[in-house]
Parts: sequence; C-alpha cells; structure tokens
Amino acid sequence: MSEKTIRIGTRDSELALWQAHTVQKQLNDLGYKTEIIAVKSQGDIILDKPLYELGITGIFTKTLDIAMINGQVDIAVHSMKDVPTALPIGIVQAAVLERANILDILVHKGNTDFLKTDATIATGSLRRQAQWWNKYPNHKVVDLRGNVNTRMQKLNENDWNGAVFAAAGLERINLKPENYINLDWMIPAPAQGAMVVVAMAEDEFSLDALSQLNHIETEICTYIERQFLKTLEGGCTAPIGAISTYNEKEDTINFKGVLLSIDGKQKLEIEKAVDISEWKKLGFNAAQEILNNGGTQLMAEIKKQLKK
Repeated sequence: MSEKTIRIGTRDSELALWQAHTVQKQLNDLGYKTEIIAVKSQGDIILDKPLYELGITGIFTKTLDIAMINGQVDIAVHSMKDVPTALPIGIVQAAVLERANILDILVHKGNTDFLKTDATIATGSLRRQAQWWNKYPNHKVVDLRGNVNTRMQKLNENDWNGAVFAAAGLERINLKPENYINLDWMIPAPAQGAMVVVAMAEDEFSLDALSQLNHIETEICTYIERQFLKTLEGGCTAPIGAISTYNEKEDTINFKGVLLSIDGKQKLEIEKAVDISEWKKLGFNAAQEILNNGGTQLMAEIKKQLKK
C-alpha cells in the first residue's frame, strides 16, 4: 500500500470531529495513514442570523470544499443533511456510512404539560419549525443556532420549554439528556442520521480507500431523499422532509416526503412503496407528484418569502 497520508478535512465542532475520527478509525483499520485537519465554517462563525437569511446553501461545507480544491485536505467528512444536492465541480461523493438514528427529538426541561397549552420551542430549521407549527399552531418558535453543544447550552440558559435536535448528533457525542421525546411524527431532513465523505474526482487513491467504507443501503436511501429535495429545488432551506427505508422481507423501498409552507399551515405529503428495482427514479417521481399537486405554487411562495 502507498505511503500517502489521507488528510481528512472537518469542521472543528465536537460532533464534526467525532465524525472525522470515526472515518479516520475505519481507514486506519484498513491500513491507511491519515491526518485530521479542522477548519471553521461560516455557518459556525455567523450565529446571529437564521441560516436561510445567509442566502447560500452549503454554508457548513463551503470552507471544506475550498480547502479540498486548494489541495489543503484530500477528503472531507460531513453530516449528509448539510451537504447541497449539487456538489462543486471536481468534488464527488466517495462514501456514505451506515446510517444512525433518523429521528428528531424534543429536548425539554422535565415537564411536558406545555404540549397541551402555550409554549416556546427553539429550532434553527425551517423544516422543524413548519412541522411544529403544523401540529402546534399556537406555539411560539424561536431561532436557535450554533453547534449542538452551543444549542444545548442556550436551551438551558433561556426560558424556552424545549428545543428540537437530531437524535443522531446528540447520541454520537453522548449529549442526549434524560428529558426528551422522540418526534416520530416529524419527517426528518433528507439524509438525516447519515455521514458522507467527499473527495476530489481525480484522487483515485482516496476514492479507492473510501469505497471500502460505503454502506450501499444507506447510499440508496439517501440518494432517493436527496433526489426528492433536489427536484423540489429546496436547497437546504425550504421546509422539506424525506425518509426512505428498505424493507428486506418485501424487497421494497418505502418513501415518505413532505413540503410545507413556512408557517406550517399548508402541508403536501406523499407516501410510496416501490420494488427495489425502481429506486433510481423514486425521489424524482415523488417530488413531481408533490409539484403537480400544488407544490410548484408553494415553492414559488416560499422562495418569495425567503427573499424578503
């Protein structure tokens, strides 16, 4: 095996470093030499604006994309839900690791009576906000930004009733508290719970190494969800949720997708089950159905609101 050291680029938050170390260990176990290089992204630095106001998708991935293109790192590890559906020219998806918990959870302060009355819930995600308002229209939702540690600290410091997190992120760094509720009614972000590793298209050494880490079932399911997102033209900001699961017994893929208005009042949902042989077009076809049933107008309205 070549003596080349694979330089792994990552954000410098605890969760991002956990993800990078996970990939590093798997590569080391295969006999590859690695080095971790951490960088700060704009999404981590600008914490006083909601993500959608920053006006670009890929705010958490851009800095690492530039580091790869400039040759400072060879590969980059991301939470797949943060990655834009169109990668920069020259960068390719090299491996999708086996998916963890897909659920969103509500972290609360020990009392959930507020679910029956008024409440203030924190989240920086339009998808979570819209689905929360769809179910609890009289609750107040406030913006919550920062890495998971920062967000957990802000929840403790404020008089909010609860905040919504991805279960996988909290579980990975042992931050999941006792006081939480699984939001199994909330459709997760496309590719939630999955990690992706990207590399330069011409870097055959890194691509070959990473191909050995790829989990095919997760790759297929996340492809479907991201294709649904891409076809709706959601970027990473519109209130879009999608989840697909493989049913081994039936050899089918089950898919659920949702598009909501920002205020949560409108909700367009789709559920489909197809034979595994039809997976490649599933996300596209599901999105087309949503678009044909009012989604085109709703997406136009969302874009108009986000430009204000």
